[in-house]
Amino acid sequence: MIQPSLDRRIQSLFSVVLASILVLGTARLVLDILKSHNCRLYNGRQDREKPVFVLPKDRFEEGCNVFEGQWVWDNVSHPLYKEESCPYLVKQTTCQRNGRPDSYYQNWRWKPNQCTLPRFDPLKLLDILRGKRLMFIGDSVQRGQFESMVCMVQSAIPDGKKSFHRIPPMKIFKAEEFNASIEYYRDPFIVESISDHATNLTVLKRLVNLDSIAKHGKSWEGVDVLVFESYVWWMHKPLINATYGSADDIQEYNVTTAYKLALETWTNWLESNIDPRKQKVFFMSMSPTHLWSWEWRPGSVENCFNESYPIEGPYWGTGSNLQIMKTVGDVLQELKINVTFLNITQLSEYRKDAHTTIYGERKGKLLTNEQRSDSKKFADCIHWCLPGVPDTWNEILYAYLLQNHQKFL
Repeated sequence: MIQPSLDRRIQSLFSVVLASILVLGTARLVLDILKSHNCRLYNGRQDREKPVFVLPKDRFEEGCNVFEGQWVWDNVSHPLYKEESCPYLVKQTTCQRNGRPDSYYQNWRWKPNQCTLPRFDPLKLLDILRGKRLMFIGDSVQRGQFESMVCMVQSAIPDGKKSFHRIPPMKIFKAEEFNASIEYYRDPFIVESISDHATNLTVLKRLVNLDSIAKHGKSWEGVDVLVFESYVWWMHKPLINATYGSADDIQEYNVTTAYKLALETWTNWLESNIDPRKQKVFFMSMSPTHLWSWEWRPGSVENCFNESYPIEGPYWGTGSNLQIMKTVGDVLQELKINVTFLNITQLSEYRKDAHTTIYGERKGKLLTNEQRSDSKKFADCIHWCLPGVPDTWNEILYAYLLQNHQKFL
């Protein structure tokens, strides 16, 4: 009677030991597979090399116009980051630090009419950019979009695993573990000009070389994702000094004509240097200005200063040039390679409340109290506070990168 009972206990113990061995063996096998695929634990989360899992909620429906919609109040999910948590912002965009009393402009979310933008996931974007370079090319407005993107991802990266370098005319943010970089290249006209220098630039007297782009292009070669923008610097006057064909032949060109010639030089460079199988190119539409309050509030004589809410209803201000918009459309339509046009103009038109106004800087210095008291003269209705509208531009860019990644999986 004792021996069968002992045998049963030994058999039961053997089953437990065998099950434990199987569990431990399976766990070891899983760990070996993860190691063989270069997967690591990253800041408490799995750091994937391949694949990036693009879920249905990460994609907007084909044919949906994400640029048509409305701004909705959302103080739960927006802003996507805090101004004080991002050390990479320049004084031009840190409106709260510079004394702006309200923060309502940070809490508006863009909602397309027919679809939903995916929730921004910094680790998913970094996965998509693994081993790649994302470069923003343009003026100080484009620099704001670059800083916005850096702020949107940097908090997901531990200290010591990220770096930031200024190498004029570039700024470079690197996510070391992903071997990914987000970069900014200063180039206000896309083609070469005497205003290209990052600090020693000419603001009032402008001279653009409409058929010269090779110097800039050397820095763009091989970049995986290129995001171009060029508008505000063209709009100083109806005419602009430029050369075309000969560097010694300086003439006054109508801005629209000069802009088209510059874009044609740019598209020629794209067709000669871009490999559409490996590289993606985006072009940002005009970033609107809000210089005249009578356009949204008839009878007033102010500007965007002291505005706290978006414009409701249809609106198109004089700060956005329809001829320039048509020129961009015509030139992109003739391109032999695909360039994605991110038409952020109309959705940004509504945001009269989100500019830096008197809470920014001029010529590298914050406004004095005396200058701030003269908002009609000194309010900046061109640049945007961060967090703010450029974050939405990047949410849309992120949605397109997810969309494209799905197609090329």
